[in-house]
Amino acid sequence: QVQLVESGGGLVQPGGSLRLSCAASGFIFSNYAMSWYRQAPGKERELVARVGSAGGSTNYADSVKGRFTIARDNGKNAVLLQMNSLKPEDTAVYYCGARRGWGRPSYWGQGTQVTVSS
Repeated sequence: QVQLVESGGGLVQPGGSLRLSCAASGFIFSNYAMSWYRQAPGKERELVARVGSAGGSTNYADSVKGRFTIARDNGKNAVLLQMNSLKPEDTAVYYCGARRGWGRPSYWGQGTQVTVSS
């Protein structure tokens, strides 16, 4: 049974930082590309960052380049999203996703809320 469990969300002031974690189980983690998406109220779910199965390939949404960093630990079956210099427009529910190969995830976590507000 595939499980993706996100943690680390919360309320942070503009300019602050958060680190999201996603713990994966139920599949061969090292065979899957991992990604973070987000969905703000009234908007479509959008890609934030993605990392290839070996960790060497990454891509980011233009809106987060230079502020967010995705990383994976294949020994711990985990993927992280370090978010710095947060802005109010980063407020959304953040989802962890997994897929064999590049593309929209086949599996999703339940999401974790990130709110950036003073």
